[in-house]
Amino acid sequence: MASESHAPLELNRNRFPNLFEVLSRKTVAPLDLFSFYIYMRDQQRSVDYLDFWLDVSQHLQLCRLYVRRLHRSVIEDTPEIEKNSKRSSYILDNAGEGPSGEKGNVSDQRLSAFLRSDQGSRQHSPQNSHGSNRSTHSTPGRERPPRPSFMDNNSPGGDSSSPGQNSSAENVPKREDLRASAEKILYTYLLPGSEREIIIPQSILHDVQEAIEGPDQRSDPELFDAAKDYVFQAMERDAFPGFLQSKGLGNLVPQSMMMRLIIGLISFFAAVWTAFILIFLNKSRATRCWLILPFTVAIYFIFTHQYMLDPIFALLGFSEYTWMDFNKIREPFVKKTLRKRSFIILSMFLLADAATCCLFIFVPGKRL
Repeated sequence: MASESHAPLELNRNRFPNLFEVLSRKTVAPLDLFSFYIYMRDQQRSVDYLDFWLDVSQHLQLCRLYVRRLHRSVIEDTPEIEKNSKRSSYILDNAGEGPSGEKGNVSDQRLSAFLRSDQGSRQHSPQNSHGSNRSTHSTPGRERPPRPSFMDNNSPGGDSSSPGQNSSAENVPKREDLRASAEKILYTYLLPGSEREIIIPQSILHDVQEAIEGPDQRSDPELFDAAKDYVFQAMERDAFPGFLQSKGLGNLVPQSMMMRLIIGLISFFAAVWTAFILIFLNKSRATRCWLILPFTVAIYFIFTHQYMLDPIFALLGFSEYTWMDFNKIREPFVKKTLRKRSFIILSMFLLADAATCCLFIFVPGKRL
């Protein structure tokens, strides 16, 4: 769900957000990531694609955290006189905490290249030096503890602790955690017959599987780029337009729309049946004015179903997340758009309701 701090940054946006803004949590209700997740789960029935995209993004964050922790270990093990050396500057740049990463926006390609070079150095080095110039002097007492099994590590990387906090060794992401995270994504979403398999081109699947299970044993985030781009384009093409139509131009979910259609049709047929009875019994027009109630309910519910919008709730600033669960509309452009549509729909509803009621109230009666 979008954070409160994001809302002021989007107040000047005079358009609907794009998919990347939604996935980046730069939007607010009802076009936030939480709403899109519910839409993918309940209406598109393809939430696995969104979960894959989010897990790959989390893997990228895990890699960044690992590089930052690696940088800190290098700084701690480096004498003060060597901290301004070229090697230290190189680690700073690739960790995203030096001049090139002051805002934390590290290039994914540079990050992946750094992790691949770090993997290569580990494969050719008998000891894990973390880039320290004193790796040849490391003692057996400073070796890493063994990593827990893959099945027990449900959330590798220890996201519970922030980079600025002192945490235990179990919460510090290790190289093995990056590999476990990459394997989890492969075995959960990509391999045929996996638990939550998504459909991607066979060539992309082969490249990812070869990169993870091959001799290189890669775990850098760049290996998922092709699959992530394919999933993003699929969601942008097949799911996101319907999401904008459902949440940007309407405020009802399909279950509510179906219930309103049923109630509207039943009320309409009951009102018509009652109207003909009153006409053929030659009842007075004052008596027939009671037909306004069922006709108003029927036409209102039919209009709300047809346009996927309840104008009363929209004018009050509410949108339906799930069945009978309404939440406040916070996206300014959506609020303005729904208000305009609400006034138009209310005008059409009042016109249709008045015409129908006048037809059955003022028509001359004739007793059979």
